[in-house]
Amino acid sequence: MASTTFSGPVTSTNGFVGAVTGAVTGNVTGNVTGNVSGDVTVTSFVKLTAIATASLPAAAAGNAGQVRLINDNGAGNNEYCLVISTGSAWVTAVGAALS
Repeated sequence: MASTTFSGPVTSTNGFVGAVTGAVTGNVTGNVTGNVSGDVTVTSFVKLTAIATASLPAAAAGNAGQVRLINDNGAGNNEYCLVISTGSAWVTAVGAALS
């Protein structure tokens, strides 16, 4: 398969391989994998996969700012809670320390 570089808008009916740089306009269907730098605007919803508190990675500088959905609210009682890594601790979305 040939590889071509374009300076203007490109339409693909079979996806892209490699890094996509520059602004992406229009709808994105299918899965997006890899890192995204820049802003992402969501007009419908974001679906997070819930995990148990015990499955959270250790809070570290590398995951500062990550948002996770836990399904046991830190106490094993089947309540959902958003938690955010500060880089040194996981805190709830309201800022309380996760026990």
